[in-house]
Amino acid sequence: MTRRTVRIAMNGVTGRMGYRQHLVRSLLAIREQGGLDLGDGAVLWPEPVLVGRREHALREIAGRHGLTEWSTDLDAVLADGSVDVYFDAQVTSARGEAIKKAIAAGKHVYTEKPTATDAGGALELARLARAAGIRHGVVQDKIFLPGLLKLKRLVEGGFFGEILSVRGEFGYWVFEGDWQEAQRPSWNYRSEDGGGIVVDMFPHWEYVLHELFGRVTSVQAHVVTHVPQRWDERGKPYEATADDAAYAVFELTNGAVAQVNSSWAVRVHRDELVEFQVDGTHGSAVAGLRRCRVQHRSATPKPVWNPDLPVTESFRDQWQEVPDNTEFDNGFKAQWELFLKHVALGEPYHWDLLAGARGVQLAELGLRSSADGRRYDVPELTL
Repeated sequence: MTRRTVRIAMNGVTGRMGYRQHLVRSLLAIREQGGLDLGDGAVLWPEPVLVGRREHALREIAGRHGLTEWSTDLDAVLADGSVDVYFDAQVTSARGEAIKKAIAAGKHVYTEKPTATDAGGALELARLARAAGIRHGVVQDKIFLPGLLKLKRLVEGGFFGEILSVRGEFGYWVFEGDWQEAQRPSWNYRSEDGGGIVVDMFPHWEYVLHELFGRVTSVQAHVVTHVPQRWDERGKPYEATADDAAYAVFELTNGAVAQVNSSWAVRVHRDELVEFQVDGTHGSAVAGLRRCRVQHRSATPKPVWNPDLPVTESFRDQWQEVPDNTEFDNGFKAQWELFLKHVALGEPYHWDLLAGARGVQLAELGLRSSADGRRYDVPELTL
């Protein structure tokens, strides 16, 4: 058994997502399992190099997990020839320039989304990466969730017949921060800092719809800021300049229509924080983060509208649970493993910076659609 080390500069690990999902639940979890099996007796061993602006936070995280390498000097880390991969989980406004530096330094790039603050900048990153000949990937974690993996299984198995529509509901109440602490950082609600639910969530909806049902060909959105004032991490009030809810209609290549509501100002009355209902000629399904339930046409009841009588049947009980039939790993870790195999072995990988640019493009067109009060076509991006 031979062990190959891949050194990964991780920028943004002091944030919730960078720390919890990417460092602890992904790279450290790979180390705990003995590394990533590459076949033929080879194992890939990820060696994180923590990068950020807060020295004390980096030192504390490194000490907590027995890591020895950390730095507040990104340029010095990128100049280190032994660093193979650059990973970015910073705030969106800082991401583009850091990725450009990493590409110029010849590092392979793996990054959270959105990859840039505008579609032109995101497409530029994809073009720079191609010209540099590096390998690159963008986090698209939702399609690795158990519920959506089950949904994909149904699509590929022809369960739905002709798919007619998709309805998505995402969101929860994010506390304003005055009488209860907010569970999301304050920059999420300032457009000048790259915040807003559209730039955060539309890139997710782009790859979910694209991967499962087909490319988005048009978008019509209504974007609002329901809660105009919030309180930051120091308890100071500030104006929420970014959108906290979006109501969108997407048309897909096969003619199906997807309606997706995204909101940080909604109270949850559903089984999971995100759910997608897919309706087809032969059957329907409702998929969340983990669960997926179906109703085939052969088992579809025939409700009759009568507002004068109380409902005597439980509609939820008429659906059947889709079994796991496999062990589902953490979605972030599963994608990290695929990307690292792409880097180490050159295995195919299509969730790249061009895919990331499609997500930024959809967010940009969604915001424009809302501002102009019209539907916009979504042109296919090419390099």
